[in-house]
Amino acid sequence: MYFVRHGKTEWNLESRYQGAGGDSPLLPQSYDEMDMLGRHFQKVAFAHIYASPIKRARVTAARINRKLKKHVKISLLSRLEEFHLGKMEGQKFADVEQQYPEEFEDFRNHPDLYNPKNIGGESYRDVINRMTPAISAIVKAYPNDNIMIVSHGAALNAEINALLEVPLPDLRKRGGLANTSTTILESTDGGQSYQLIDWNDTSYLNKKLDPTDLV
Repeated sequence: MYFVRHGKTEWNLESRYQGAGGDSPLLPQSYDEMDMLGRHFQKVAFAHIYASPIKRARVTAARINRKLKKHVKISLLSRLEEFHLGKMEGQKFADVEQQYPEEFEDFRNHPDLYNPKNIGGESYRDVINRMTPAISAIVKAYPNDNIMIVSHGAALNAEINALLEVPLPDLRKRGGLANTSTTILESTDGGQSYQLIDWNDTSYLNKKLDPTDLV
């Protein structure tokens, strides 16, 4: 399972919250980086690509697919969308920290305490509960194949750590996922358990990451 975060967008660069309800344009450089990722995995035989239907993820999946040695079918799954962020959507991180200090701190550092009631949106458990059935169905459909899943930083971080059975309070301790990064998991028992093969690989991008690259 090759989990890919979408290319970098204008809101990523501006340190704005970008959930399922917002979608800013991909940066020009992001298209080059998607091509780099596709070329990096040319020798990997993928059976299928699944992507979030949100444009930034959908475009990333299609662009990568064009660079693969063998083009494969892309299916869009709403369960792979980013967190629904309610009132935080589109706002700069610094402004949310001022307006909603508790939600800001808990979303970033305490997943088990994050309660989106005051701002609307989804909790970590909400996101994991909608994503896991999709991942389980994919693994059962392709038990012996390589699959690429193109989604979003916060949602992927939560789901991947949940698949690795990381306790909810510790979901953020592994660190963030960069734009156009790849994290690889393997399951040899039909999705009963997962092993981490690679976390947040960006070696193919040939650049030094900055804080706006990570979620």
